[in-house]
Amino acid sequence: MSAPVFKLVPGCQSYDWGKRGQASLAAQLASKSVPGFKVDESKPYAELWMGTHPTLPSKLEDGPLCSELLKSNPHLTGESVTSAFPDSKEGSLPFLFKVLSIGTALSIQAHPDKSLAERLHKERPDVYKDPNHKPEMAIALTPFLAFLNFLPLPLVLLHLLTVPELEPLISQSLVDELAATLTLPSTRPADPFLFQPTASSPNHAQKEALKKVFGALMSAPTDKVQKSISELVQRYKSKTDIAESEQDLVDLAIMLDEQYPGDVGVLCVFLLNVVELKKGEAAFLGADMPHAYISGDIIECMATSDNVVRAGLTPKLRDVDTLVSMLTYEAGPGSKQLLQPTKFGTDDSTLLYDPPIDEFSVLKLNLDGGATTSHRAIAGPSLCIVTEGSGSVGWGEGDGEVAFEKGDVLFVAADKVMEWKAAGDKLELFRAFVEAAK
Repeated sequence: MSAPVFKLVPGCQSYDWGKRGQASLAAQLASKSVPGFKVDESKPYAELWMGTHPTLPSKLEDGPLCSELLKSNPHLTGESVTSAFPDSKEGSLPFLFKVLSIGTALSIQAHPDKSLAERLHKERPDVYKDPNHKPEMAIALTPFLAFLNFLPLPLVLLHLLTVPELEPLISQSLVDELAATLTLPSTRPADPFLFQPTASSPNHAQKEALKKVFGALMSAPTDKVQKSISELVQRYKSKTDIAESEQDLVDLAIMLDEQYPGDVGVLCVFLLNVVELKKGEAAFLGADMPHAYISGDIIECMATSDNVVRAGLTPKLRDVDTLVSMLTYEAGPGSKQLLQPTKFGTDDSTLLYDPPIDEFSVLKLNLDGGATTSHRAIAGPSLCIVTEGSGSVGWGEGDGEVAFEKGDVLFVAADKVMEWKAAGDKLELFRAFVEAAK
């Protein structure tokens, strides 16, 4: 019978947007947990993958796939999870756990809900590799910048009336339609005082108007888009005629154009919230929500899927029609996407990040050197990544204990109380788990 805790070998993905060489946290961690891994300073290292996704499944230290062990030892997964998630009977975990190191912006994207994912996979399996949805959560390890969903609609309208480079791309009739749904003026110059952000969700007419505006922008002719961006960047670099509502977006627009010259995604600074998360802050991204990670290092957890619908800031395949049609067009302050952690257990060492979906939750464990804590038995499997320090974990059965250090990845079986101890320095560890509702 397998021990309830054992180390895993993750995989490291090299995508162009990753940080290069040792600057990548994903590479730093992989150099500890992946045998024979050598960091190439000229190569981008974007993601450390932990889980059973067939694209890059985790393995045991002696070679077999983690999924093979779980299939032959269902007690490691736990009865409640194998009942709730049928694929887990075959050794699949319902979540994929990652560390991302973001050097340049990722694409403007969204992830399909379950029904759309099934249809896209059936129609285009070469592009959409699996039939699963992909809700995801990001926890900042360093300052983390991202686009998160649409701005409050009065601010979108203000940008449409203030930024002259948008006029050739989005017709006045669409601007008028959005303004009418908000009972705001569509005349220029706009009075910023009238365009105050709202926290309430948009109604159906407002969503339809936003959909038309976003669709017009994302499907605008490439030559017109490139001309508008060139004029925008020139205006920003010359620091002339910049409205107050644009001030905070100048550096970001210039940076995105340097990374993806002339790409329509540069203009999404005027439609999407730009949010900076501090270390430890988290955001939850449900299905059909536009977003893009811009910079920083994060922990990411998601349902086991690799389905992405892209439309900007990318050299990869764009599926603009699908993206425009699938979005919910919810809008509001970026803070609406933030997820507040709660205390887990009897002390303050562990925080629980618990998004409103079934497939995963994440614990963040912080212990000072020499300190200890325990986690109650969790009725499902866990994956852990050590991001700082070293320590050990025991499970109260004789002398059972596993020592670990920064970069180690652990599997923790279901239904076991875990005793955690930090060694001589501060310990930080993230534990993703699934626990089926009883």
